[in-house]
Amino acid sequence: MRLTISQAFLIASLLTVPADPLLAQTAPETAPVAASENVLPAISVVAASRRLLQDHVLASGMVAPVETVHVAPLVEGQQIEELLADVGDTVSKGQVLARLSQASLSLQKAQLQASEAAARSGIAQAEASLVEAKSSAAEAQRAADRVAKLAAAGAAAAAAKDQADAALVAAQARVAVATQTLAAARAQLAQVQAQMSSIDLQLARTQVVAPVSGVITARNAQLGAIASAAGLPMFSLIRDGALELHADVSEADLVRIATGQPAEMTLAASGAVVSGTVRLVEPSVDTTTRLGHARIAFADSTAVRSGMFAQASILVASREGLALPVTAVGSEDGQSTVMLVKDGTVHRAIVETGITDGAWIEIVSGLAEGDQVVAKAGAFVADGDKINPVPTQTN
Repeated sequence: MRLTISQAFLIASLLTVPADPLLAQTAPETAPVAASENVLPAISVVAASRRLLQDHVLASGMVAPVETVHVAPLVEGQQIEELLADVGDTVSKGQVLARLSQASLSLQKAQLQASEAAARSGIAQAEASLVEAKSSAAEAQRAADRVAKLAAAGAAAAAAKDQADAALVAAQARVAVATQTLAAARAQLAQVQAQMSSIDLQLARTQVVAPVSGVITARNAQLGAIASAAGLPMFSLIRDGALELHADVSEADLVRIATGQPAEMTLAASGAVVSGTVRLVEPSVDTTTRLGHARIAFADSTAVRSGMFAQASILVASREGLALPVTAVGSEDGQSTVMLVKDGTVHRAIVETGITDGAWIEIVSGLAEGDQVVAKAGAFVADGDKINPVPTQTN
């Protein structure tokens, strides 16, 4: 493209114009760029502070009764005539659950009542015979005494004395027989009365009652069936309705659990949280699963049902101590370490840790309250580095 003379003159004049003083001042700005190489990196730090820390053991398992009670008939061979309770019913101790037939037992009792009357009659006869025998013996004794006196005076023959003595012996023998007969009659009466008491007991046991208070979970009894203790129990119930969690615990955590420790259990079905207490820690570990077992009783089992699955958080320790975020603690050669910041310089410090509570970990030793450490142990800082510490707020 060709330029006109005026255009060429304009371009030449622009090239000869000296540089703008303002533009000339931009050159010295290269000095701050060099100075920026000495700016310290900003690193987030957190101060060691005291807080309440809690140590929990996690476990899970199935809900089951604390104690299951089976109710079996105490009288066998009798027909079930009435069923007065069903599954789900809450019953009290001594409440009648079922009634058995009393027909055959009532017949046996009537027979025993007749035997009792006969035994009492036999006793009366034996007592009368004993009174008669004792009276005869007393008369024979007096006769023998008189003959003995006469014989001593020479007024009676020796044969008369012998006859009187023989009559006395016979009378005394009849007394002994009458006494034994009376004892046998009384023994027979006692036997009949014992049999009567047995029948009364069996009659009472035809009413099947709840041995404890609780909630019925199963009923195997059927109307018209013959009661027998050999088969399934007539009823099964949860004693006092008390439920517990049969929790599986790792063998490492088993030794940390003790009776009486509080726990919170989350039901898998509803997500409801129910409090409870460790009732029992089993002393053995399953050799196949390597799991221990603990039983945690529910404080309120209203929303809980046997067979549910639940997760438990058992509180094994709770104390106030010095703590840091878990991210601030690292590991080196099997030791816990933190990057301690003093006067803007990083120093690696070895610490002893304790409870881990969520995002926080207890510092047992190695730090003092208020010491600042790098918030993230994995940050790219090394021992001796200079940094610009930026405090981080923690909750």
